[in-house]
Amino acid sequence: MDYNLEERVAKFGESIIKFLKTLLYNDLNKPLLNQLIRSATSIGANYMEANQASSRKDFRNKIKISQKEANESKYWLRMIAVANSNKEVECKKLLQEAHELTLIFAKISRSCE
Repeated sequence: MDYNLEERVAKFGESIIKFLKTLLYNDLNKPLLNQLIRSATSIGANYMEANQASSRKDFRNKIKISQKEANESKYWLRMIAVANSNKEVECKKLLQEAHELTLIFAKISRSCE
């Protein structure tokens, strides 16, 4: 089986969108959901840009941004789990994927140095 990181980050973004649709959009959740949707979908967008980079430096910068956005997504998932204790199990699964993506992008970034 081929490994496709582009597909993996797209599926992560889709999973986040589907998950967020299950949460109440109230005063507590609103800023958390907005932050998570931005960071989680930005991972894939920046990876797509990295794949079309005009230089090695541009590639590395976009990969670093993907790494940072994956890491930020972990934070927002943690906050959402606290704000929505009934969704803790789903948050933990998504948090694990965000963590793995953070490690993958960190490894790619280090290999570009």
